[in-house]
Order: sequence, then C-alpha cells, then structure tokens
Amino acid sequence: MSLKDDRFPSSAAFDEINKALNASEADRKDAMKQGNAVFAFTLKNAAGETESWNIDLKNKGAVGKGLGEKPTVTLSLSESDFGALVAGKANAQRLFMSGKLKIKGDVMKATKLDPILKKAQVKAKL
Repeated sequence: MSLKDDRFPSSAAFDEINKALNASEADRKDAMKQGNAVFAFTLKNAAGETESWNIDLKNKGAVGKGLGEKPTVTLSLSESDFGALVAGKANAQRLFMSGKLKIKGDVMKATKLDPILKKAQVKAKL
C-alpha cells in the first residue's frame, strides 16, 4: 500500500521512510530507540488542500496516513517545503524560524527526526 498522494508529490518520501524502517528489524528498532515518539506531518499543497501522515516510532515503527495515535509532535508545513526538507535542500531550524514550519507538541522530539529523514533522503527522488 503506497502512502503517496498525487496531490502531494513529496509524499512519496513517506514510502521511502517506511522502506528504510522496514529494511531490517535492526533498522526499525534503532529508529524507534532514537525517535521514541509519534511524529505527525500535516502538509498543505499549492491548491490549499491539506493531508496528514505519521511516523510511529513509539509503538509500531511504521509510517501511515492520518495523524496517528496520540502524536507526540505535529509538524505543519507546505508540501514544497517538506520536499526540500527531505531532499536535504532545506533546514528544519531555518524553516521553523521563518514561520514556514509550525510545531505542536514536544519540540525537542522534533529534533530526533533528522536522522530518520536522512535515511529517506538517499532513496527519495524528489
């Protein structure tokens, strides 16, 4: 089951993150140990539509559609900024400081996402 939504081209990254998490049991456990949270993403595309995905590194070690079960932190940003972030062309801290990335919940947990996004960076062709 693909997590990609054609209205949100950068959402293909969620499939890559899921593949990286499921590459091996050791990778999944390592990511869960590092993250230990439910990360929700709400993306807004150019048409003004929003959609949500989650990376559950607390219970399942998997990626899914929707906000997930009790997200520890929710990140809201534009679809294009998410694409740049996953591709390594944008810096989360700069996006946050410029108001392009909004974070609800545990801001410190959001810093744990970087190594997880980097795993998808190598594989995603955005």
